Amino acid sequence: MDMQFMPVRKINRTFSIAPMLDWTDRHYRYLARIMSTELLLYTEMVTTGAIIHGKGDYLAYNSEENPLALQLGGSNHHDLATCAKLAAERGYDEINLNVGCPSDRVQSGRFGACLMAEPKLVAECVTAMKQVVDIPVTVKTRIGIDDQDSYEFLSEFVDTVSDVGCDTFIVHARKAWLQGLSPKQNREIPPLDYQRVYRLKKDYPDLHISINGGVKTLDECHEHLQHIDGVMVGREAYQNPYILAEVDQRLCGSNKPVLSRDAVLDKFIPYIEKHLMDGGRLNHITRHMTGMYQGEPGSRAWRRYISENAHKPGAGIEVIEQARKNIDC
Repeated sequence: MDMQFMPVRKINRTFSIAPMLDWTDRHYRYLARIMSTELLLYTEMVTTGAIIHGKGDYLAYNSEENPLALQLGGSNHHDLATCAKLAAERGYDEINLNVGCPSDRVQSGRFGACLMAEPKLVAECVTAMKQVVDIPVTVKTRIGIDDQDSYEFLSEFVDTVSDVGCDTFIVHARKAWLQGLSPKQNREIPPLDYQRVYRLKKDYPDLHISINGGVKTLDECHEHLQHIDGVMVGREAYQNPYILAEVDQRLCGSNKPVLSRDAVLDKFIPYIEKHLMDGGRLNHITRHMTGMYQGEPGSRAWRRYISENAHKPGAGIEVIEQARKNIDC
């Protein structure tokens, strides 16, 4: 079947969850989708090599996760085009090229943030992918790398890549130090410069610009949205996932009722039961749930019981139910 004739789903880019390695897997994404039907989900970064040569199915996901974007890591335009086409055939809604990850491993493979220094190569990669898919091809980037951190450097990068038809950029409002800082330090040490991203939107009004980096509350999201088109939230959306329960109402204009934490868990339990029936382990899912009651009385008891019991052989739904009871103790 030629998937290029499939209808393209409309994507709401107002709020999205950042690709986070080992965190934003399909179990977490299913949980997030229960709380918000409007947000845009991203996979963890997947390398072209893993998809083309790996033994596992690196494109597997639950259909309930859509709208869902696949984030690709790579710089070989033939491989990227191959993976983009496979993803479109599998029903992904967007292909996102990683031009933001600063790790040494990523640099050695010539992808991630180091590609900011090669805008023509990025443009070539985007062109190759756009030629084989009808879904959007987007770029996630930083505001600069190392000593190449001027606004002119950023705007030249955006000029070059947007000239080939990329109209959506997610900008992490920190530069990346490619040498001397770990990926974790690169998320914390380089200072945030939101104003530079705001300026980018002002200078490129026809582009969709989303901002990423250090956003912790929906109030902050609302403030950013006065200046740019979308907000991507990372660690806070994972460590305190229940903030997603009000995204649709507070940021996307929905008037549907906000689900309670208990209602979210009730909707999630059938998914967990199926995972267990298929031979999966409980802690593969519950590791994404420990922050569900963050800031609430009893949150420590919830987190402790889940952490101490979900990994045990044969652990089932009763662990979650007992953890819920412990909240009220």
